[in-house]
Amino acid sequence: MGNKLNQFFHMKERGTNVKTEILAGLTTFLTCVYIVAVNPGILAAAGMDTKAVFWATALSAAIACIWIGVWANLPFALAPAMGLNAYFAFYVCNTLGLSWQNALACVAISGILFMFLSIFRVQQKIVDAMPECIKHSVGAGIGFFIAFTGFMQAGIIQESPDTLLTLGDLSNPGALLALFGIFFTAVLVIKKVRGALLIGILVVTALGIVVKNPETGLAYTVIPETIFSFENPVSAMAPTFGQLTLKGMFSGSPEMVLGVIFAIISFLFVDLFDSIGVLLGVASKAGLVDEKGNIPCAGKALFVSAGGAAVGAVLGTNTVTIYGAESATGINEGGRTGMTACVTGILFILTLFFSPLFLMIPSIATAPALVMVGIFMIEPLRKMELNDISIALPVFLTVALMPFTYNIAYGILFGLIGYTVGQIAAGKTKQITKTVWVLTAVFLLYMILDIVL
Repeated sequence: MGNKLNQFFHMKERGTNVKTEILAGLTTFLTCVYIVAVNPGILAAAGMDTKAVFWATALSAAIACIWIGVWANLPFALAPAMGLNAYFAFYVCNTLGLSWQNALACVAISGILFMFLSIFRVQQKIVDAMPECIKHSVGAGIGFFIAFTGFMQAGIIQESPDTLLTLGDLSNPGALLALFGIFFTAVLVIKKVRGALLIGILVVTALGIVVKNPETGLAYTVIPETIFSFENPVSAMAPTFGQLTLKGMFSGSPEMVLGVIFAIISFLFVDLFDSIGVLLGVASKAGLVDEKGNIPCAGKALFVSAGGAAVGAVLGTNTVTIYGAESATGINEGGRTGMTACVTGILFILTLFFSPLFLMIPSIATAPALVMVGIFMIEPLRKMELNDISIALPVFLTVALMPFTYNIAYGILFGLIGYTVGQIAAGKTKQITKTVWVLTAVFLLYMILDIVL
């Protein structure tokens, strides 16, 4: 079996083995399993059944992970997107006024459009046409984005009414435990201990059993009464499965119809450029970039992301997309092939049987892994000619706006506009490719629509 897996996933060519891929898949899974707990609560605000959304979340993630692993042989995890789930519930449903069934149709349409773009290799051309400074800075930007997420998740950074952000309450035992986890994991990484990120997650989870959250009075890691839980799939998924509908979507006022079209465009835009951002930022870490700086497998990866969005909408959840932060944790543990993604997908299926066991992992346990991945990903900045402002401008905008707007796509958007402006100002318009001109125009149009609507 080991030999067959090695041959199928080309492990030898990528310098990995079955044991490493399983460890990487487990690490990736542990950093993204939170989505099966968080997503149902957010989509419940749109009136969706939480149990059905739980099933749809786990199954759509499993299908997409196994699909990208088997077909594209890539070590990436996919699952319903954080951020877009809030956009789905609070804007498309609660503000725009669409039913959640119509909102699912918007997601499905955006996924199908995304797939058509993939068929015509539009995404591959976009990825390949990205300027080198954007390609390198996207990875660093995602690194800061990931680390910021980890710090907020741990309570080490928190909101402030006076300064927007400030240092968290370090007297809080959860923040202290997460801070310990960061330094403990860093020591393991420095000492080159295999499985350092996974060990860090497990150690903090174990310590969380005896450390209590002062807000709830309960331990951060709550041991479940049972580790096994499974229900009839048909009855569990019935409230959302196949419930998407176009009925009534385009029958309102012109402003309403324009809002629906913009919602579809937004789902497509964020999915497309989040996925592209992840590929640009993480693929180099996995050794998936060729000698020209291109990513030959990008087309397949983006097609799976598109297909995952459509499948997720049918099952009853928001847009499925590639997870950058979480995929990076597995890649940093040595994951290099699709087997990493397949292991992650299989574990998502197991959540349907052992959900109490997986859901006991607290957010403070995964935060140290996210912070460490952020550290790993800032390395490309040293390759930048930052003394040249025409290069420093797009690099800074890309890196800064990802964490500041909490959106990978906006980082790419402003970074590319900054690149175009910088090249024009430097008299280097001949270096701007047709694809970059088109993307700049599209981004500007998107910004205008965002302001108007």
